[in-house]
Amino acid sequence: MEKKDQDPKSKSAKTISRRGFIRGAGLSTAGSVLLTSNVLALDYKEQPAVGKAFGPGAMTIKMKVNGTTKSLSVEPRTTLASALRDHLELTGTKVVCDRGACSACTVYLDGKPVNACMMSALDVGDKEVTTIEGIAKNGELHPVQEAFIEHDASQCGYCTPGMVMSCVHLVENNPNPSLEDVKDATRGNLCRCGTYPHVFKATLAAAKKTI
Repeated sequence: MEKKDQDPKSKSAKTISRRGFIRGAGLSTAGSVLLTSNVLALDYKEQPAVGKAFGPGAMTIKMKVNGTTKSLSVEPRTTLASALRDHLELTGTKVVCDRGACSACTVYLDGKPVNACMMSALDVGDKEVTTIEGIAKNGELHPVQEAFIEHDASQCGYCTPGMVMSCVHLVENNPNPSLEDVKDATRGNLCRCGTYPHVFKATLAAAKKTI
């Protein structure tokens, strides 16, 4: 039986790498919520075209985190969350679901919230990463962090860093948010303890302090 030639374009269209999957899946719960507020979780158009192969061994990259450039050795499969926690010991970023569904690992990439568990460390490039450790300035907590303490907005604490990151982003971009704005900003952040009412109160109180 004669074998039909396979269309190379059809073959390449069906081929997907782990790195490509991570990129595509990165627009997860938190990302889709941010899109409704005209905030893009990951601007894939800015990402360089994939054409150079890396690995399988570790490689040295530089990453600007919380205002300081760090040098670290990572394997190509390393996620941003793993790079922060395991290589830079910035363990404030929590990995809970590890599949972009709960937003506990939320960090900023050039000021835009992203799920660190769904992004490759190699894709950070020259963009700046801000973690929960970088929110406080000059030894003083951010008003949102203070409000979370005052209003008892955390229980087990697993979701707290990501929740704080989402709320800080809101108040710094909307100085006078409504309750609905807060609910919308935290829609992608899953709290298994159910502290949402306290989170809402804390964020609204913090917004008044930042005006």
